[in-house]
Amino acid sequence: MRLLKLLWLFFPVSLLAGPADEMKLAVEALTKAITPEQRQALLSPINHGERENFRYTPRDRHGLFYKDLNAQQRVAVFALLKTAMSEKGLLKSKQIMMLEGVLAKMENRPEFRDPEKYWVAVFGTPGDPQGWSWKFEGHHLSLNFTIVGDKVALTPSFFGSNPGELREGAHKGLRVLADEEDIARELTQVLLKNGKMQAHYSQKSPKEILTREEPKAQRLEPVGISAADMDEDQRARLVGLLQVYLERHRPELAQAELKAIMGGGLDRLHFGWAGSLEKGKPWYYRAQGPTFLMEACNFQNGANHVHAVWRKFDGDFGRDLLGEHAREHKH
Repeated sequence: MRLLKLLWLFFPVSLLAGPADEMKLAVEALTKAITPEQRQALLSPINHGERENFRYTPRDRHGLFYKDLNAQQRVAVFALLKTAMSEKGLLKSKQIMMLEGVLAKMENRPEFRDPEKYWVAVFGTPGDPQGWSWKFEGHHLSLNFTIVGDKVALTPSFFGSNPGELREGAHKGLRVLADEEDIARELTQVLLKNGKMQAHYSQKSPKEILTREEPKAQRLEPVGISAADMDEDQRARLVGLLQVYLERHRPELAQAELKAIMGGGLDRLHFGWAGSLEKGKPWYYRAQGPTFLMEACNFQNGANHVHAVWRKFDGDFGRDLLGEHAREHKH
């Protein structure tokens, strides 16, 4: 025990534990940093109805209100986020929050658009072998994690950006979700250049991602082109697009997800683009496989308002992990 304490002082947690254990330790550190009243807001039973309440629109949430926290407590919240997110994913999260301040000035609604209007919530008991979960959520950001043993479910995962591109001010030129747009457009252009016209399946873009805020994502009609009909370079570009979504999360978690996707058969994936290929015009795309969907849309606010989501049909909110555990331990 004394050796473990010494190691804790001199080495990062990541050298001593995996993501699931790190999340448990980070939640425990957060609960120690807040008041008893704040703990009541933070902690809820695993079967609480808000656990699967997926939202990305501006509204109040369940949980501990980030705006009410002091500096030390906020550090503890971001320490928890670091257990799940990569550096790039954490940066995008902070930039999305910062954009709420930009919107507050643009719309002159500082109470409605607030970069501190986010919530963190924990469901169940951290470390419970039967499963527990936590989320960080507010406008344009919904991060949901479910832990069963050493396995971690990462969806639903939503990132949004309004403005999609900042065209004035101190951060002029910032495009938080640039990769989500540019890599998908480049893939479509390469496919069209090689005569695979079905990739651009519609000239008209939907006005929003089709799964919206549904608590359970439904399988959509496969559109565009199958990965089975792509050449090696095109398939590599498709995998690169998937990695944009996966690599918002820390490497161990992203690699496990990519391995699962590849193990399910890359040929079974479909990719399709709708709308204009001209920058600044409305567009939509989706990449869909047997178990997951990644879709993005840029239609609102003169096609300068991007939504990008990753859903799993059976795995959102760890439904597959929780179900598997229940079946394995059924008496």
